[in-house]
Amino acid sequence: MSMGFQCLLFVGPDLRHGAAGEAFRRQLQALRGEAALDDLVDTAGGFDALWARVAAELREGDGRLLLVDLDPNADSAYLDWLRGELWRLAEPLGGQGRILLSGSLLGRRPLDAAAACSLADNPGEQLDCETLAEIPAKPNWSHIPPHRHQLFLCIGARCVRRGALPLWKQLRQRLAAAGRIETEDGVLITRTYCQYPCNLGPIATVHPDGAWYRIASEEDVRRLVDEHLVGGAPLDAALRPP
Repeated sequence: MSMGFQCLLFVGPDLRHGAAGEAFRRQLQALRGEAALDDLVDTAGGFDALWARVAAELREGDGRLLLVDLDPNADSAYLDWLRGELWRLAEPLGGQGRILLSGSLLGRRPLDAAAACSLADNPGEQLDCETLAEIPAKPNWSHIPPHRHQLFLCIGARCVRRGALPLWKQLRQRLAAAGRIETEDGVLITRTYCQYPCNLGPIATVHPDGAWYRIASEEDVRRLVDEHLVGGAPLDAALRPP
């Protein structure tokens, strides 16, 4: 095994299904032989299989494990979560210094087995699971902030192209000027991804009123804040289901 690893695991959704997974399996088999296919851990249905495999490897040997994560939709926040979960699993099993994780290929398409295997020989691309920084404390991360309304503004791809990000700033500024950010009679404002209907965006929804709006201008922001969120009267311009 490269760089003295007990086990090199390839982790991600659909590694055992679909055209991309099939191509990766063929490449991996050509590089490392048929036995390497046993080191594919498919996470499309959850992570139970990964936890079980890691625990088994920790119990059966005393070498290091390298996990190469290949999730095409993951980001650094996901990688931090996975490192933390792996350490919680490994620590009581004597896993100190034994689990390394590489996310260098996260989000990459197509899958490349040669690039994935080469990470075992590149310590600079390997992260240990023990030194993850503590998440700083903040009261609102443990309690629901006070609010009367919750406003969801979509920042999905179509809404962003229609100007959702500057509108987000305008909404926050106008609500702050009115003293309505996370107060008892105020607003908890949250960005989301697609809420539908994308082509009528940028989309904002107000709950518990169940009101849907197209917010496309500074005037729309003014009316939403002043008339609905402060004044308490949903706008006539609300989108209606057919």
